[in-house]
Amino acid sequence: MQQIWGSERRRTAIGRMALSVPARQALADRQLVAERTILDYGCGRGDDVRALQQLDCQVVGWDPYYRTDTQLVATDVVLLTYVLNVIEDPAERRQTLKQAWELTSTLLVVSARLTWEKSKVHGEGFGDGLLTSRQTFQHLYATSELREYVEQVTGARVVAAAPGVIYAFRDEGARLSYLAQRVIPDAAWLASEDTASAVSAVVDFFERRGRAPRIEEMPRTVAELLAHLRPGEVKRLLRDGADAERADAGAKRSTLNTLLYLAVELFNGRGPFASLPVGLQQDVRTFFSSYKEACQRADRLLFKLRDDGYVRNAMNASAAGKITPTALYVHRRALGRIPTVLRLYEHCASIAAGRPEQWTVAKLKHQGRAVSWLDYPDFDKDPHPRIWSSYMVDLQTLQTSHLSYENSANRPLLHRKHEFLAPDDPDVPRYRRLTESEMRAGLYKRPHLIGTENGWEAELVRCGRQLRGHRLVRRTET
Repeated sequence: MQQIWGSERRRTAIGRMALSVPARQALADRQLVAERTILDYGCGRGDDVRALQQLDCQVVGWDPYYRTDTQLVATDVVLLTYVLNVIEDPAERRQTLKQAWELTSTLLVVSARLTWEKSKVHGEGFGDGLLTSRQTFQHLYATSELREYVEQVTGARVVAAAPGVIYAFRDEGARLSYLAQRVIPDAAWLASEDTASAVSAVVDFFERRGRAPRIEEMPRTVAELLAHLRPGEVKRLLRDGADAERADAGAKRSTLNTLLYLAVELFNGRGPFASLPVGLQQDVRTFFSSYKEACQRADRLLFKLRDDGYVRNAMNASAAGKITPTALYVHRRALGRIPTVLRLYEHCASIAAGRPEQWTVAKLKHQGRAVSWLDYPDFDKDPHPRIWSSYMVDLQTLQTSHLSYENSANRPLLHRKHEFLAPDDPDVPRYRRLTESEMRAGLYKRPHLIGTENGWEAELVRCGRQLRGHRLVRRTET
């Protein structure tokens, strides 16, 4: 098992000041919980191991150069972080992935560098990759290539958690629970030793989900505090304590979320009712006449995703986002406010290629079915935020592309920020006032000139204006 890999691969092990992107993603997805054992297989200098230990994780690392004394035994979660891309022998690469899969009892997290990083890797062609001047090897993966490779070797149905990060679950139930978690956030239970707080938590659940929770969905502390209450008493507490309008809205939201989950799950291969997480089973029982009816409605929703006219009408009717002749642009905090078919559209793309960790605006193309996640890191503080990067997936071909504007001297920027948000977003009035003042000043009279930094600055000068935060003022001579 402890095969010694080529010695020069040690040079690819970089020192980290923070958790690697794959480890941070798995932590955010609640896959690296305290009760699970974790193995960083090919851990390099062990920075992820040390960081996870600081977070009270049960983690060990093994590396063929830096840490060979770790005993390799079956582990709940195995991290295979940027290992496959440095192995120049395809047979050894496959064997390494296979060994990592054999070591995991719950989840294998596989990550690799992607083709969009080619500009950062300099070397000569060697085998199916590049040999650098430091005699290190890099095989850069296309997003779909990595997913298909992990599926082929493990035989598992995998999920793209983020670009270049693949989850392969041993247990189908765990995979389904993870997908449900991505579609329907868990209840924010207010675990407390006080019965009143426990009742408040149940009422909160009822208002947000439109139904009472089952005992299996409650934290142990809440379940124990409410165990003495009979079902009728719980119903009375909910009737008296919950806001009816909120509960009705929660029921509608749960119905749509269930349809969204079932539609996305068909994309992966839908299983029997008993395979669903407990919470989703209860949603189906509460809001549908049967599992069959729920699946049929989800199938119709998925079918509508193929209809350009239906998708276009949904975009026009969306309560959030900016519609253009070619696409709908919506801020990430307004994504839950767009029609369910459009949420399905974005979710399918994220399952196929992985949603990037950093993004601000999702672009849903009207024709051709492509989703782009655009990163504007200063959206909230910059009145006209500059784009930092774009990651796009074509749902027809599953091909992906990445553009970085990090070193661009004339980046595209946004106008009319309020249009990307939901109308009731608290920042909308401030953003709208800025747009209206810019329109009065004549800054939008030549729209073909203002899409980039240089063009926008030239128009500000022409109109004798400058920006101070989100206020437009007359330009002062310097």
